[in-house]
Parts: sequence; C-alpha cells; structure tokens
Amino acid sequence: AEELALTIRGEYLAMTSCAAQAVVTADYGQRVYRYELSAAVNGEEALLTLTAPETVAGLTARIEEDEGWLEYDGAILETGELAPGGLTPMGAIPALLETARSGYLDTCVLEELGEVQALRVVSRDPEEKQGSGTETTLWFDAATHALVRGEISQDGVCVLQCEFSQFTKE
Repeated sequence: AEELALTIRGEYLAMTSCAAQAVVTADYGQRVYRYELSAAVNGEEALLTLTAPETVAGLTARIEEDEGWLEYDGAILETGELAPGGLTPMGAIPALLETARSGYLDTCVLEELGEVQALRVVSRDPEEKQGSGTETTLWFDAATHALVRGEISQDGVCVLQCEFSQFTKE
C-alpha cells in the first residue's frame, strides 16, 4: 500500500491539470450544507462551479494561489471557515489535491470502497497525535489512481467530505 501511495503521489505531483464532478458536504456543527459542483484545476488556479442545489447553481468559485472568492453575476460572497487555518468548502478540492501531493503519509491501506478497490491514505501533522488537529483521508481508485473520495477532519470531527463521481488528471 505504501508503494502504491508513493506512486500516486508522484503522479499527482506531475499533474498539470484535472477535472472533476463532486458532491461536497460541509459540516459547521449546527449547520450542514451539501453542494454538487464541477471543478477545473490548472496549475495554481481552480475554477469551481456549483451545479446543485438549484438555488445556488451557477455560483462560481475562483481560487488562485491561496486567494479565493465566490462570484455570481458580479456579486462576491464569503462562506466562512470550517476549521482553523482558513478551510472553507470552496477550498476543499485544492486542499485535497495539495494533501495528495505533499501530505505526511500516516496510514496507507488497500480496502473496498463500494465496488472499487481503493487505496485509503490518511495524512496528518506528524507532531500531532492521531485524532488531533487536522487530518485528511483520501481514497484513490487502486487501478486508475483517480481520486474517489476525500475527508478533512478537525480534532476528530469530519468537517468536510467530497465524493467524486468523475475525476480525470493530466
């Protein structure tokens, strides 16, 4: 599993762009939001377009080098942080990709995820004990190396989850 994780990391480091369809669930404790979106990531720039729910469909998030904003017909919106360090729903996919490229590999396990043989990789700060601070769990299709699912937890509580229905990388 560790060898496969290192192979996948190399592929994601070499990746210049990717496209994805995902369902993002953001848990703020008292409120939980679920969005469907399409994403196009090219280098340091990410363009995310919400496709559901219908009330926000068409809302676009642009993220460039650690700066991001939501816009719709010229209006710019703020979503608020899910965890310390500025994690927001619009930054979920870039954060997951950054972890795939450079996160500390704590656990690597092959397992079944639905009908897919998947590699589960848990990344966290090596100075923190398990279940403390920020932990990111990624599931990759073991055959294609496509990102299938990602979760970000803060102090043992999952605050953000992404389920990918499509993921292609170049």
